[in-house]
This record gives sequence, structure tokens and C-alpha cells, in this order.
Amino acid sequence: MNSMEKKLVDLKEILAGCGSALVAFSGGADSTFLAVMAGEVLGERVLAVTASSATYPDHEVAAALDLAAKLGLRHLTVYTEELDNEDFAANPPERCYICKSELFGKLADVAREHGLAFVLDGANFDDLSDFRPGSRAGRELGVRSPLQEAGLTKAEIRELSRSLGLPTWDKPSFACLASRFPYGERITRKKLAMVGEAENYLHRLGFGQLRVRHHGNLARIELIPAELAKAIALAGDIVARLKTIGYKYVTLDLQGYRTGSMNEVLDTATLGLGP
Repeated sequence: MNSMEKKLVDLKEILAGCGSALVAFSGGADSTFLAVMAGEVLGERVLAVTASSATYPDHEVAAALDLAAKLGLRHLTVYTEELDNEDFAANPPERCYICKSELFGKLADVAREHGLAFVLDGANFDDLSDFRPGSRAGRELGVRSPLQEAGLTKAEIRELSRSLGLPTWDKPSFACLASRFPYGERITRKKLAMVGEAENYLHRLGFGQLRVRHHGNLARIELIPAELAKAIALAGDIVARLKTIGYKYVTLDLQGYRTGSMNEVLDTATLGLGP
């Protein structure tokens, strides 16, 4: 038995020990794999729940609902209103904590209503190395992260998902649209819509993993390095389209796509990495 197989055995034991669970289901690679494995281990004692809000594009929510139906998951949708919270809209470094506190609080209520013992999220082992204040909200509310507990990395989750034939095995990672804004820039529905429309356009052009970071009237596009040349070749079309969306300036980040690029301005103390 190799390391990944051992982690899979550990995951199943962790899930069996939960007895029953609500799985926070975004339709991404991690939460889909978790929901399927939880269903395999716990059967009807699992409920997948998708959150819908202004910070998630409608097409992402629709895709999650469609996937849940195709996979035969017991499924519900809840609605969150974090944008109505001034503390969230002001976009401080703890924004994710504020958002996850509301989300996990609502999921905990649903779990209680359905007599489910635990709320589970799809955080993986790699997430421990990133600045994720939302994980603190999860810990405070008793949310468990079985993939992380089992030591499963993103690459291992993708490989296991591929072996199971899950369509999400190579789905690009997605984070809520609020993560596209520099800390301190107020988040509004109009700005979220601009980012969502810009990213949809780039996906339609065939680009894979990407982010459009919103800096006032400037859009900073992050793509995987292999696709930078393609973007330069299509620069005229991209600039013209993003200007119709509302941006005055359009830039291509030569460093390329990376998770948490907005955290690069934070000091180590804020990130929890300092003494």
C-alpha cells in the first residue's frame, strides 16, 4: 500500500467515525471528492449543501447543483448575505473569517435541523501553508476538514478523483470573487459582477486556471505561464472586451497565476508566520 492509498484508508476511517455529516459542497475538486467519499462510507447519513451568494457567480452555483444531481447526492442550497455585513464589505485582511463565520454558522444550523453530527469542509493538506483566516472560523464552530486530517494534498485528491472517474478531477481551483480585491478596497455587487464577467470571457477564450484581480479601474490578469503568449496574441480583443465591462486599464501579470496573490502585501505577523 503506497502513501496515497494509506491516506485514502485513513480518510474512510475518519468519515466512518463521524457517523453522519453535512458536506459543504462547492462543486470543486476537493468538496466533490469529499462528498462522494462521505456518501460511499456513510450513505444516506450525508447531506451536501451548496452556498449561494453575490460573491459566487451564478454559473458556479448552477454547475454545483447539476453535478450534485448527476452524482446522486442528497443536496440543499443555502443563501448567505455576507455582502450586507459592513465588516465584510470593507474588505479587511480578516474578510474570509467574517464570511466563513456566517457560512459555517448557517451550515451548522442545517446540520442540526437534519440531525447530522458534523459539518465537513473540503480543505486539504496544502491549505495549511496559505493564509486562510476562514479556517479559524471553522475551528471555532467545530467544522472538520477530513481531507486535511488524512494528509491528502491537492495533487493526490485530483489523482484519486481521476481514478474514480469524477469530472472535477482537473477542474481549475476557484475561490470566491471577493478574493480578487486588494484589502481595504470596498467590495460591491457591481465590482463583483465586473470580475465575474471578465473571468467568464477569458474562460470562453479557452484559458484555464486564471484570476482577474480588481484594482479600481485596472484589471490585473493572472494566467498560468504557458498561456501568457496566447494572451499577448489576443491582447487587442481582451483589452477591448474588458473595457466594455468597465475597466480603464488592462494588464497581464508576468508572474502568472498563484493562489493568494493579494496576501503578498501582508506582513508575516498578519499571516501568522512571524514570531
